[in-house]
Parts: sequence; structure tokens; C-alpha cells
Amino acid sequence: MGAQSGTASERYGAGWLEERKLTARWPWPVTHAVNVVCLLSVFFVTWWIFQDPRGIMRLYTPYVGYMYTRWLLIILIWMVYIFQFWPMRRVQLETWHPLVKAMIALPVAVAIMMLVIHGFFQWFLGSLGITYFNPERTAAFPRMTRFFAEEYAALAILMFAALASWLSPAWVVGMERAPWRNEPQPVQGITILIVTFFLSTVLYFVTMHPHMGILYYPWQQFTAVSPPYWEDFANTVSGNFHISWIMCATVVVWLVETVWERWPFKLIRHAWTRRVVTFFGIVAIAWAFHLFFYFALELYMGPVIRGTRNENAPDWRWLHVGEIMIFFLLPALYLHFYCGNRPTRFSTPVNVALRTLIVAIGGVALMIVYYNISHLALGTQRGVSQPEQFPMIPTIWLINVMLLHHWYMDNWPAWRLTVPRTAEDAVPVRPQIAAVPAE
Repeated sequence: MGAQSGTASERYGAGWLEERKLTARWPWPVTHAVNVVCLLSVFFVTWWIFQDPRGIMRLYTPYVGYMYTRWLLIILIWMVYIFQFWPMRRVQLETWHPLVKAMIALPVAVAIMMLVIHGFFQWFLGSLGITYFNPERTAAFPRMTRFFAEEYAALAILMFAALASWLSPAWVVGMERAPWRNEPQPVQGITILIVTFFLSTVLYFVTMHPHMGILYYPWQQFTAVSPPYWEDFANTVSGNFHISWIMCATVVVWLVETVWERWPFKLIRHAWTRRVVTFFGIVAIAWAFHLFFYFALELYMGPVIRGTRNENAPDWRWLHVGEIMIFFLLPALYLHFYCGNRPTRFSTPVNVALRTLIVAIGGVALMIVYYNISHLALGTQRGVSQPEQFPMIPTIWLINVMLLHHWYMDNWPAWRLTVPRTAEDAVPVRPQIAAVPAE
């Protein structure tokens, strides 16, 4: 037993999500009812404390609240998907109470988030390199209010976050951690983090920086391409055009990882061909959603009119495409985290098709409910196109609650962690991360 514990303690969390076994405490209707009540209770309480404009801290300005929400998501992804729970050891993941694990993981995630936002972006970059990251320096400019200085800084930081929240899991899902998949933690995690952060930085300067350069008058033509190069195609100079496809890519990564179980990409046997096809296939699928929903909105709402505001404006339409995609991510994660990724009784293509249909129905239903009650339940502005209505903030806030609950709390209290999975019980338990062929 001692030898096994010693071995487990050195494994950290590699393979933990695939190998743990969670057992429902009660019959399925009771289990899911308790689970939904617990999730929504934590969501609404924390939303009231931190985000709700009628609450305590009122971070929903909206960009400041969005910045914290998005970066908390990224830090959780870093901790679990890139660093595989390091420095928590396997024996701690197996034996510690779910509340203990959550009470350790959440403060660590928040501390890293604050260091990244206020230390790296606002203080380091904002003071030494790019002024708009620092609200204090920006607020000192003529005709610039403190409110807009904070909103512009938060917008830039969360635009970077949009790229990181796509590329961080995309390297794990698409590239399968290669070429460092055999490196131990934390070497593997640090390497993937540096690579994905570098790629996020490069893409930020060619997708988001031109948008920031035209927020100020006169346009910052010496530091940012203006008007942006996408103007003719997207019919707007707004960076929402890029926010749209990047949000689509973020959601598609998780669809591939969860309800699609990396199908059909896992059918490709050659390792590097599979990785490249998966990584860029995710981008191709994202662009398909990106263009499909934009033109679907045009059919539903009528042609866009450049120069108008809200639902008739092309920049709002592109942003709303990304918001629509997030509504589909919530049912996909719930189906995977709490429903065993059902259905599972048919062939993989049929299972994937049925799950996708369930996710589509769930996403549309969630969208309808949200726009009818969000102004009452969340304190946001009423209406689909109200300029302060950002459904990506509460939906990602709920996703953060679900990720912490599933990854660190083992779905407690409605489920309990019984024993780590063995070869005998591997078949009936759905994998949390789809297996890929060996090298």
C-alpha cells in the first residue's frame, strides 16, 4: 500500500479525470435535481456578490466583470488541462474531501488571475509598453474619463483572454500535448503554457490590437493598422468580427473534446496527421459556425445597416454569433460532466449525432429562457440587443462554477468518488477525455 501511495503521489493528476469513478448517491431524478439546485445556488450567490449591478461588488460594468470571468476560466484550464492538477499529488486527489480540494484550488486560481491581470497586463505591459492596458495612465489623457479608461483596459485584456481560452485547450485536444506529451509535470505544463501564450500574443496583435488602435481619436495609425484589414469582408472595423470566430473555435474545442469524443478525428491513425487535422479542423468548423450564424441572423433580423446601432449593425451581429455559441456550450458540458455523455448505446456516429441534437435543443431553450428572465434574475439590461447585455459573462460564470465542481469537487454532493477506475470497471464509465491512438 505504501508503494502504491508513493507511486500515486508522484503522478500528480495525469489521467485523473479518465480514471476516477463517480457514483450517483440517489436515483437519477433526485441526483440531478440536487445537482442543479446546488450549481444554480452557488452561481446566483456568487453572481450577486461579485457581478450583479444590484449586488455588492457590481463588477458587471460590463467589461471589468467580463475580464475577471474570462481569465478565471483560463486559469482553471491551465491548472487542469495544461498542468494536470500539478502540484496536487494523485494521492491528494484520491483522498481529500471535495470541499478541501476546491478551497485550495479556487484561491490559487484567483491569485494567479489577479497576478496576470493586474501584475502582467496592467502594471508591466501597461506601464512599460502599451498604455491602453493601464487604466491609470489612460485616464490621465485629455477627454478620457475614468470609466472608459477602465473599460478600454478591461476590453483589451479580455480580448487577449478570448485567444488564450481557445488556444490553451486546443493544444491539448488538437495537438495532444505533442511534442512534449512525455515530459513530466511541471516541465510539460510550462512549455505548453509558453507556446500557447506566445501564439495568443501574435494573434492578438493581428486580430485585436487594430481594434484598440481605432478606439481613440485620432486613430493610432503609427501603432495599429487603420482602418483594419478585415473592414471590406466583415463590413465593420470592429474587432467583434474576430471575437465571433474565436468564440466559435473555443466552443468547438469543447464540443470535440466532450460530446463528439474527438470523433471523427481520432480515426486518423498517423499521429501527426491526426494532430494537424484536428487542430485546423476545429478552426474550419468554427468558421463554418461563424459564417452560418451571421447569415442566419441576417435572414431572421434583416440586412445589416452599417452606421446603425445594436441588432442592425454588423459589429453587433458578429458579437452575437459568439454569444449564441456559448449558449450551446452549457448543455454540452452538462451532458458530459453529469449525464455520462449519453446516449452511449449506439455506434459512435449515431451517439455523436444524437448528443449534438440534444445540445442544439438545450442551447436554443437556454437562449430563450435567458433573454426572458436575465434582467430579473441577473440584473442585466432587458432585450437581446441592449448595449449592456452581454450573455457571455453569466454563461461563462456558470461554466466556471461547473468546471470547479466537476474537476476538483468530483460532482459532490450528488455524486461520490468511490474508487479509482481499474481495468475491470473501465468499460461502463464514460471517459472524461477521449482516448487517442498511441504513437
